[in-house]
Amino acid sequence: MRNALSVDIEDWFQVGAFETVIDRNSWNSRECRVEKNTDNVLALFDDANVKGTFFTLGWVAERYPELIRRIVDAGHEIASHGYGHDRVFNFTPGQFADDLERSRKLIEDAAGVAVTGYRAPSFSIDQRTPWAHEILAEQGYTYSSSVAPIKHDHYGWAEAPRFAFFPVAGSDFLEIPVTTAQFGPKRLAAGGGGFFRLLPYAFSHWAINQVNRRDGRPAVIYFHPWEIDPDQPRVANAPIKSKIRHYTKLGVMAEKLRRLPRDFQWERLDSVVAREKLRLAG
Repeated sequence: MRNALSVDIEDWFQVGAFETVIDRNSWNSRECRVEKNTDNVLALFDDANVKGTFFTLGWVAERYPELIRRIVDAGHEIASHGYGHDRVFNFTPGQFADDLERSRKLIEDAAGVAVTGYRAPSFSIDQRTPWAHEILAEQGYTYSSSVAPIKHDHYGWAEAPRFAFFPVAGSDFLEIPVTTAQFGPKRLAAGGGGFFRLLPYAFSHWAINQVNRRDGRPAVIYFHPWEIDPDQPRVANAPIKSKIRHYTKLGVMAEKLRRLPRDFQWERLDSVVAREKLRLAG
């Protein structure tokens, strides 16, 4: 079973956990570490001979076009993460369409290739945004990986399917949610990010094994470049829960990521999507 490994490219000051304490107008004056951290991710992938998908903010592509080109030149898929990490459920449909167009143009201009995949910031496509998938399909995207089918205090669509599905009638546009595991009647978040970093590696190994062997489906795992950067600036006035989630175990994340290619097979998300479409089409 070949799974999908993905990276959400955003800087430490752009994360949802700090959105109430870091003014967006201050972004340009902050220490940007996304280029260096993403280059470190590229080196980690190269060492492991892994190809993945990089969901990139348009804000980042606008400022670091050479980084976007390096990602593509290394054989990875480049996809959209929106422009400025705005949650989809805070947009009107028109605003969402504009954000998609703006970010896609910036990323494609930098990358020199077409962008066909999208991931909503903070997995913010849910029951409040019934129009989001339709707009993505209308704009020519072929897939989204924007749904977290769990309950969470920041995001989640617990009623959504656990695995790939066609959300738009009459369209082959695919939604492929991030991975969850099943423990009895309880659905557990197991798609990467903070869950992968904070919990023992054995949990993620068990969850991916369950999805691959019992469910017969590929896992979709994600993380962020800032998660392998223990020296990043600290946000002193952030809520304590946000600090715990954001800063805990940054120093061990890189080694945990190195274990994944030893234990499982990984590839770009667009390749996984193509196989899932064929499976669902029957």
